[in-house]
Amino acid sequence: MMFWSDHMSGWGYAGMVIGMVLFWALIIIGIVALIRSSTGATQAGSIPQFPPYTESPEQVLAARYARGEIDDTEYRQRLAVLRGATPR
Repeated sequence: MMFWSDHMSGWGYAGMVIGMVLFWALIIIGIVALIRSSTGATQAGSIPQFPPYTESPEQVLAARYARGEIDDTEYRQRLAVLRGATPR
């Protein structure tokens, strides 16, 4: 007498195939995520969002004066130092 209950049905094989596909998909997604995070790639590629813009020291000083962070005397003294003249 043979017992048929000790063998896998067709659904068991389908489950193995689906499980294997999911396993390899997770491995590949993990590797891609690891590579992207280690290289610092962003959505737009490796182009910075804002181009590097450097203001001159005189422009920074003028902006501070315009915001009221420094008064007229301090502005003139610092501007003279930046331009190489002796402050009065």
